[in-house]
Amino acid sequence: MKVLLPGNVDLSDLALPSTAAGFTYAVDQPVPDEHADAEVLVVWGNPEWQLRDAAARLKGLRWVQTLAAGPDVVLAAGFPAQVVVTSGRGLHDVTVTEHTLALVLAAARRLNLLIRAQIGHRWAGELGGNQPVRDQSFRTLRDAHVVIWGFGSIAATLAPILTALGARVTGVARTAGTRHGVTVVTEADFPTVLPTTDVLISILPAAPSTRHAFDAEVAALLPAHAWFVNVGRGATVDEAALLAAIRAGRLAGAALDVTETEPLPPGSPLWDEPNVILSPHAAGGRPIGAPALILENLAALEEGRPLRNVVER
Repeated sequence: MKVLLPGNVDLSDLALPSTAAGFTYAVDQPVPDEHADAEVLVVWGNPEWQLRDAAARLKGLRWVQTLAAGPDVVLAAGFPAQVVVTSGRGLHDVTVTEHTLALVLAAARRLNLLIRAQIGHRWAGELGGNQPVRDQSFRTLRDAHVVIWGFGSIAATLAPILTALGARVTGVARTAGTRHGVTVVTEADFPTVLPTTDVLISILPAAPSTRHAFDAEVAALLPAHAWFVNVGRGATVDEAALLAAIRAGRLAGAALDVTETEPLPPGSPLWDEPNVILSPHAAGGRPIGAPALILENLAALEEGRPLRNVVER
């Protein structure tokens, strides 16, 4: 079985079985003709055009493994229905958790304003010295209500850390219940939790059903002191509505690791908004445990068993 491996990620620990032959390819170039007979394609950071080309030319493909948690780019490429697509769910839980926590704490401690003051050589005394433990703004995770929108494996890693720092966490997912000690509600109950939310963290995937899920209506239900943090996908946010809410004082601020257009255009008003924190899609970027996932799914494919992280389509 021919397996194509992306050359832009370290897979040196991947020891393929004797039944498989691995070949490295460049993700920014078409798959070479001599490898058009591949049965397995592993994807990491491939541009849309390259995946569309692979979908059209790799006629013998049986399985595509993306190392990204979100499979939206692969799904949009047009691979035939008989090709199994599996996601990198679970590979980014730790790294995205770390980055999300950094964004949340940066918002609480106003690092965005402190950095602006530092650049201007101004001692921001109003942000230092004696400070209230709690006031009408989000300043601490202690007793804060944090809502995680899209409660999957990343949220399962993040929630206990937020709880350990004193936050009360509520999850939002398709199915209600209690997971990892966290109360999880459905979208139907989502509007009832927003008015008491101090931080809304979105880990939503990109899909037609989630496009601009954060809109003016959601923003209006949040308290004026609340912050919005997005480490999911940029397409899930109506950026104009978000910016309007912040500028009108109806929302305290936003920390965005993803934007609808990436890279964010230089002319975007998000760059200059004091209460917007931006990072360049940096939360993941390091698929921890990728070799083990590839080997597990390869064995399942060869043995005719269900693969892990199969994406419904």
